[in-house]
Amino acid sequence: MRILVVGSGGVGGYYGALLARAGEEVTFVARGENLAALRTRGLQVKGVRGEFAVHPVRATDDPASAGPVDLILFCVKAYDTEAVAPLLRPNLGPQTAVVSLQNGIEKEEQLARVLGEGAVMGGVTYLFSTRVAPGQWEQRGGVQKVVFGELRGGESARGRAIEATLRRAGIEAELSPNVRVPIWDKFMTICATSGTTCLTRLPIDEILACPPSRAFLEGLLGEVHRVARAQGVNLPDDAPAQRAAYLEKLEPGARTSMYHDLVAGRRMELEFLHGTAVRLGRQLGIPTPLCFAVYAALKPHDDRAIRKQ
Repeated sequence: MRILVVGSGGVGGYYGALLARAGEEVTFVARGENLAALRTRGLQVKGVRGEFAVHPVRATDDPASAGPVDLILFCVKAYDTEAVAPLLRPNLGPQTAVVSLQNGIEKEEQLARVLGEGAVMGGVTYLFSTRVAPGQWEQRGGVQKVVFGELRGGESARGRAIEATLRRAGIEAELSPNVRVPIWDKFMTICATSGTTCLTRLPIDEILACPPSRAFLEGLLGEVHRVARAQGVNLPDDAPAQRAAYLEKLEPGARTSMYHDLVAGRRMELEFLHGTAVRLGRQLGIPTPLCFAVYAALKPHDDRAIRKQ
């Protein structure tokens, strides 16, 4: 399968590496030192599931040079979607699938406005992976799951082909007939974990071990769950409890990508996570005081990072 990985950070770099190792025709879209490292040294991955390297790899800073592809894994930060999406028009063929593995709940609609509804599939991933240096990735959690599906619902031939390709690469892949539910489930989870890891500067296992901090995390899960239900998304009643139980099974030391952005002084996806939860809560009449607390506490850091860009 011809695959274009757009955004070679923690998510795109790691999944692209697995797919390239499995023999798929993968092209990475990257910039700067990361692009240079991929072209000269290939990529190296280490983590809880072992270590491996891929060399040589296809890498470019011009998506159009890859031509039409079967699958685009869209993994850029949410705030870069508007600038990057138009560059992908030359990569679209009649059956090309653009699968967003970004954080947030409005990403597919944003892509569809630029690339067309027929090209875009909904997607989420559960993965703790970080690019630790140019061309080098570290996976810090055992889970590496992708859930995706057609926005209109149901299954499709291209969806089944993508699912098989991901599974051959060792990725736990699930083709969902109602992908908006897992998108909101992930949104609920990432708002809780990103908010608490950023505010405490601690990994998830230590947060869960502290009763007040655990209560804060569970409160964030509950707030976003109530917003989802008010939005008409049929998340199960016990979804917050299910996610808390899932987090308890993570390896010690797991932190979120937003935590890594915060401590590195980089721009965060704050507006697309807690900012969105607060905005939708106000529109729907659902109180979100904990999401607002996270947003208010982190907004000065985000503003500082944006000014430095």
